[in-house]
Amino acid sequence: MSHIMELLKSLLTMDYLGDSAGLTSEQTDKVLQFQDLTGVEDISICRDVLQRHQWSLEVAVQEQLNIKEGRPSVYASEARPPAVISDHLAQHVFYSPPSDGSASGFKGFLRNVIRVFFSLCYNSLLSLFSTVFRIFGATERAPLTNPLQDVMTFIQSYDEKYTSQHPVFYQGTYSQVLNDAKRELKFLLIYLHNEDAVDTARFCRTTLANTAVINYVNQHFFFWGCSTRSGEGYKVLQLYRPTYYPYLSVVVLKEGRMTIVARMEGYCAAEMLHQRLATIVHDFEANLVTARADRMEQSLNRSLRAHQDEAYMESLRADQEKERRREEERRVAAEILRREEEERLAEQERKMSIAREKIELVTKVPKEPNLDHPDAVHVVIKLPCGTRLERRFLKTHSLEAIFYFVFCHPSAPDAFEITRNFPKRVLKCRATSSNCSIQTIDEAGLSNREVLFVNDLDA
Repeated sequence: MSHIMELLKSLLTMDYLGDSAGLTSEQTDKVLQFQDLTGVEDISICRDVLQRHQWSLEVAVQEQLNIKEGRPSVYASEARPPAVISDHLAQHVFYSPPSDGSASGFKGFLRNVIRVFFSLCYNSLLSLFSTVFRIFGATERAPLTNPLQDVMTFIQSYDEKYTSQHPVFYQGTYSQVLNDAKRELKFLLIYLHNEDAVDTARFCRTTLANTAVINYVNQHFFFWGCSTRSGEGYKVLQLYRPTYYPYLSVVVLKEGRMTIVARMEGYCAAEMLHQRLATIVHDFEANLVTARADRMEQSLNRSLRAHQDEAYMESLRADQEKERRREEERRVAAEILRREEEERLAEQERKMSIAREKIELVTKVPKEPNLDHPDAVHVVIKLPCGTRLERRFLKTHSLEAIFYFVFCHPSAPDAFEITRNFPKRVLKCRATSSNCSIQTIDEAGLSNREVLFVNDLDA
């Protein structure tokens, strides 16, 4: 089976799509899936539908199924219809007089005069009533008819009275079908039905029931119809103002506006209608091709702008992140400098405090005894910086006196301990608590001549 699918893809790409199509393998798969899901036999139609929907398989299939069921596509809306203009210069006009001859002679002239007079009177009265109602009436009023119901009722009565063999009627309002045709870039074929016209029944049972006409209309057009007796049909009647029935009009997007490019009034055979529609499609298809190209260009421009905006936002976010990091680094650096300054000031304050303390503690250093004093002890103190201090103390002096002597010397470290090498021990020169007493030099076992060492506790 996989070999068969690969062969179909190859044939599809070479024979049907052609080398110029340049379809990717993924696009080829979507064409085959679309054909399988919708049953459309013409490969080129499958390709065109998918291209029109930017290769969105889901949307393309939904639109095709909606057309088969005669429902508005996913793009239909209840919004006001776009303005429709009439291209009088390039418009195709096809006219066939009624088969009963009512359009000829004095009788036909009189009928036209009466119709024009009635239309003028009706429009004048309608405008007058609307003006009076706006002046004296409420701001809103409920619609007199249901447009969608008018369309659905017409389709049901058409099937019952004439035949169910006809092009697929668009099951939506006039506003919906106009908006849908504009968005989908398709031709719109409008049929205004007047069951009292002499050629209406024959046109419905023969021309619109023709298989070739049905297939061609379903393939190239949105087909919308309504009875002129209904509110929705009469509203459209006032816009298009047909002279004779059956009445068909073709609307297509041309130069950015929905334009009436063809009018067909009176009966025509199926072959003639098929030929007329083909001529119209051939002459105005270029407008849809141009519109599709414009939309594709706009889509590409939007995509390009979106990518540019995304790249700009990404660059902006990167710049903001860099600025945030720089700000964070500046903040951290400022915090470090602040802490360093605080530490420097604290250290400076500490040293000044120690300097003041050294000056104050000088008074606690006892007077040095004479050399011949019997209780004198000669102490040699070696500082970490290499300085050698010598001083005599009495044996009755506390070890704290030695500590104060060292502490007050300019070369002494701020925090230190005094040790003795033989035996190796640290002298307790300061009380660790209020209940602790300091030994005297004699109690500490220091003899007549001692060598002590100062160790820097901050080193």
